[in-house]
This record gives sequence, C-alpha cells and structure tokens, in this order.
Amino acid sequence: MSDIVIVAGARTPMGGFQGSLAGVSAVDLGAVAIREAVQRAGIAAEDVQEVIMGCVLPAGLKQGPARQAALAAGLPAATGCTTINKLCGSGMKAVMLAHDLLKAGTNQVMVAGGMESMSNAPYVLEKARSGLRMGHGEIKDHMFLDGLEDARTGRLMGSFAQETADKYGVTREEMDAYAIESLKRAQAAIADGSLAAEIVPVTVTSRKGESVVKDDEQPLTANLEKIPSLRPAFRKDGTITAANASSISDGASALVLMTAEEAQRRGLKPLARIVGHATQSQDPSEFTLAPIGAMTNLFARTGWSKDDVDLFEINEAFAMVTMLAMREHGLDHAKVNVYGGACAQGHPV
Repeated sequence: MSDIVIVAGARTPMGGFQGSLAGVSAVDLGAVAIREAVQRAGIAAEDVQEVIMGCVLPAGLKQGPARQAALAAGLPAATGCTTINKLCGSGMKAVMLAHDLLKAGTNQVMVAGGMESMSNAPYVLEKARSGLRMGHGEIKDHMFLDGLEDARTGRLMGSFAQETADKYGVTREEMDAYAIESLKRAQAAIADGSLAAEIVPVTVTSRKGESVVKDDEQPLTANLEKIPSLRPAFRKDGTITAANASSISDGASALVLMTAEEAQRRGLKPLARIVGHATQSQDPSEFTLAPIGAMTNLFARTGWSKDDVDLFEINEAFAMVTMLAMREHGLDHAKVNVYGGACAQGHPV
C-alpha cells in the first residue's frame, strides 16, 4: 500500500482568551488555515476530495462547521466535509482518519486539522425549550459543560490532573520549572522566527478597523517572575496553576495529505511521511497518562524505539502530562517540545 505524506500545512497564531482573535469565529479561523494550506501545497481547491476538521465547541457555529470552513476557504461544494469531536485529540484524530482514508484508497488528496474559538463558546440555557415553569433557571458555560468538565461527575478535568500529579509525586517546583522552560522556548521561537513559516497571519476586523495578528499572543504577555507565586487552580493546597497548565485559547491549523504516488505524480515534495499512528484509551480520570500508552502502542506498531526519534511533540495540556511521559519513556527534554508547548503557547481545546 502507498505511503501517506504531508505536502503542506499552516496554522493561525494562537490568541489568548478574549484576546487578539476573539473577534474571529472557529469557522473563520479554520477557513484561514485551510485556504493557506491548500495554497502552500500548490494544488487547486477542487483537487481536495475531503476535509476533516476537529472542533470541540461547535454550539452556535451553525450546521457543519468543517463544511462551513471549507467553503469559506474557497473549496467547492462537491468537497466532502466532516467535523470531529475527540476533545483535546480532535485535530490529531482528524489527521489519523485522513491517513486511513488515503491508505484505503477512498481518497487521494485530503485536508485535515482542527479549529477552536474558546473565546466565542456560548452559554447554554437548558430546559428553555420545554419551559422554565417556576423558580430559577441556570445558564451553563458551553466551554465548561462540553469541553473542560468530566461528563460523568461534572468535575473539572484539571482536578483529575491534580490527583495524578499527587499520585506520581510531581511537585509544584518541578511543574513550574517545566512551565518556565516551555515559556522561554516559545518566546525564543517567536524572537528568532522559528515558528514564522508555519503561521498564516489573521486579519481581524473590529469597530476600530482592521488589525493583523501574526504571532502567538500568550508567550508575549506572560510574566516569568509571577509563575512561582500563582495560586493553585484546582485545590486549595494543590500544585497545578494557570501557568503550569495550558491556557484557554483560540486558533486553527490544517494539513494537506495525499498518497506518495499522488505527490510524485504532481511533482510535489512532501514535508513528511506518516509512519504510523496509535490510540490509547483509559478511564477519563487518568486522561493525563494517555500519551504514555499511545507512545508505547506506536513504538510497538512501528518497531521503533525512542532512540529512533529526533524530536517529540507531547501535548502540554498540563505540564505534568509531558513530564510523566518523559519520565516513563526516558526522554531527553532537549528533544521534547523544542519550541515550547501548550503551557506557553495556549491550547485551543
């Protein structure tokens, strides 16, 4: 079977909560990323057979967010589109599904990625349809209800992260040190332009006129000195804070994938080849340990070891997620999240 390759990709800057990209919907952010990725690939819009985009907070975005984004990006109405919700893994799962569809021969050219505007997540008025007949009603935050809280218990997912950090003995000092290093790397990457090639600027229109956002917002506004003194976020005596956890953010990204034969036929030079992918599922209360199992599964599937890998990207939903993955697999921090991660850059869920 044919290898699957990535021929182009683009992402928007990541905006802070109610920050630089708050005036742009998830759909419009997705459209910016898709349009730029297709242009960078050097293919026509009609060459894309299907688009898969992750989006965790679709309430209020209207029908078919992925389809809206594709059409707004200039792709034709004949393009198949699907929106995926796998929480923090939505964008990655979109790429995995695209890989499998290409591998199966269903498609030859696809776009996959993710889009989120946490700043624009609406509030939900439950029971309004049948009538709030008497007494107080309750307005719920879509971002919390469908994104940040455990569906079974209503607990914030961060509270589970805190319990796991306690269980595995990850200290406040260690997490803060990791977060500070992540921030330094992200700031350095902005300063030296390491990330510039992957970012497509976003034009934001407001009552004050137009502005162009071209850099990740949060690394530029964060204060290193304040990190050790921040209050715990999920328990009075806890160790996880706003700094050593990922930030609520807005942004989008997209990749153009195709079979290696299709890329060769078109004379396109791939950026990367997808060797394999793997999933790890376990109790939601232990979600912070899932990357450990996913990496174990992937190494087994590909026959690779950690020594075969030059660089690792491990989601910093919380600093302790990446720290425990490094500990379990014996990874050198110099090879992990070299331009910083979600603790610094933000985490559009």
